Amino acid sequence: MSEPIEVTDENFEEEVLEADRPVLVDFWASWCGPCKMLAPVIEEIAENYEDELKVCKLNVDDNQETASRFEVMSIPTMIVFNDGEVDNKLVGYMPKGKLLKELELAQ
Repeated sequence: MSEPIEVTDENFEEEVLEADRPVLVDFWASWCGPCKMLAPVIEEIAENYEDELKVCKLNVDDNQETASRFEVMSIPTMIVFNDGEVDNKLVGYMPKGKLLKELELAQ
């Protein structure tokens, strides 16, 4: 069973930018209500699509350098990285079906 990988300012480059497959990063904070609503969806995607997508979570309060680098102004923000580049940026809570459609993953 695969769970989202916690990434930080220190390991972001290695875990996300140098990954060998697309990476979904959930930028979140513990005080954010929509982030809490999104968490089970992110966990389910990590578990069900681990062969297609690496799923990571980054706490913006603890890792402000990376959040600022990718201009995360609102949370939750989900950014898809492909070959170290931003491929897609999604802002706000989304139900699973809509998120999967945005990520172009089969349901």
